[in-house]
Amino acid sequence: MRVLGITGGIGSGKSVVAKILKMLGISVYDTDSVSKKICNSSQNIREKLSEKFGSVLYQKKKLNSSMLASLIFTQAKHLEFVNSVIHSEVLCDFFNWKNQQKKKTFIGIETSILFESGFDKWVDITINVYAPIQIRIQRLQEKKSLEQKDILNRINNQLTDKERIAKANYTIINDDKYPILPQIEKLLTILFKFLSK
Repeated sequence: MRVLGITGGIGSGKSVVAKILKMLGISVYDTDSVSKKICNSSQNIREKLSEKFGSVLYQKKKLNSSMLASLIFTQAKHLEFVNSVIHSEVLCDFFNWKNQQKKKTFIGIETSILFESGFDKWVDITINVYAPIQIRIQRLQEKKSLEQKDILNRINNQLTDKERIAKANYTIINDDKYPILPQIEKLLTILFKFLSK
């Protein structure tokens, strides 16, 4: 089994790439949706976040994610703290999920902070999804109705495109000009050939 680490800046379209991989039969672990669930279900996380930011962060035992986002994307030290609290539990859950995928040739893990979180240590191949910043901003404004300053705050708290491209084994371009599917198919052909040697 080989683990594909799928990453990209916010609004780059990494979730689209993950969905296509799923359609092609590759199971993909979505750290974003899992971390949201874990933030609500884990008493340990709830206690640590409430102690740091106040009990108002949870309403009826449910995390106010927009409030948390406004806290962590304006102060780097808050982001660091939240990541340190959540990442270990997400990683543990990922390993449990991975153990259930033993018959698969490839599996994937999708995360916007693959390198920043250190999750890249647990994958075999890193795939970066790239889109120009202006396209990313436009997508996020349309999809999430975020203000440009909020989007830029989030972008500035992640690796730059240049850094991510340099660290990744492969980069898929998602700029609304180059079709994604042929790029993914080409990449999988290369990977399967590599495995068959």
